[in-house]
Amino acid sequence: MTAREPVVTVALDPDWASGALVDDVRRGLGSQPRTLPPKWLYDDVGSDLFDEITRLPEYYPTEAERAILRDHADDIVAACDATTVVELGSGTSDKTRTLLDAFTAAGTLERFVPVDVSEQTLRDAAVMLSERYPSLRVEALVGDFTLHLAHLPSGGRRLVAFLGSTIGNFYVEERAAFLGALHDSLEPGDWFLLGTDLVKSTDRLIAAYDDGRGVTAAFVTNCLRVLNRELGADFDVDAFSYVPFWDPRQERMDLRLRADMPQRVTIPGADLAIELTHGEEIRVEISTKFRPDRLRDELGSAGFSVERTWTDAAGDFALTLARRET
Repeated sequence: MTAREPVVTVALDPDWASGALVDDVRRGLGSQPRTLPPKWLYDDVGSDLFDEITRLPEYYPTEAERAILRDHADDIVAACDATTVVELGSGTSDKTRTLLDAFTAAGTLERFVPVDVSEQTLRDAAVMLSERYPSLRVEALVGDFTLHLAHLPSGGRRLVAFLGSTIGNFYVEERAAFLGALHDSLEPGDWFLLGTDLVKSTDRLIAAYDDGRGVTAAFVTNCLRVLNRELGADFDVDAFSYVPFWDPRQERMDLRLRADMPQRVTIPGADLAIELTHGEEIRVEISTKFRPDRLRDELGSAGFSVERTWTDAAGDFALTLARRET
């Protein structure tokens, strides 16, 4: 069968990245406590470092989720009546191909909608996916899934996949807002497949985010290099230490950069200057870990009913299939 030409829709403003970066820096670094959103970790260097992280023996989430998809893709297909799969934050749709293989083998899938902010990555992936699945319509959307859910194509029964426990990077109020917006963008009976990392021993969690080779430290510190390059900032990258810790009250990993000495940092591109004291920290990322009851409650509050949950053999990770209620 001849591959169909993929369709690519661009919802992002061309100047989105630069404007969003300035806004985030002014809001996050210009107030206390100081924060930076994790999306600025993923320039080309950061993406390569994260890819390396996913292959570290200490970092279990990627392979645990992959194992669930490998073992239960047919079960997911059988449990829902989706004719369209939407993937939020798709990248190259690496893990999702296992799910797409199961859907296409069942002959029930008509369309795949990958969503990502990286236009070139998405275009390259769309061509590859069209060739791999010639029976599918590939309708890619260049957009930010926190802003552009209303742009998702309508029609058919949709399954939205949000994998990688990316939802754990959201604060409680951000998760509620995201789930509410997703609910509003779907029709009653549409499906939601959510990947979440589960609560486990503190030692295993800290090891996963503080590997012995220092790859995670380099990944988190890279955000300062992004600000130096994109906004002309003068962060002394070597004057910061990477500090990961487990917050038992919030049940999340908290990844920060700590100033090893007092310093004044100017960020001309954001028209901002900040004074960092010795020991002051910048929170760069959180990674919330979930319990099934807590997740069911959060989904229920947003109007989703949990239908099925699958975990890997070790019980490290979960895939939850939920449905939008009426």
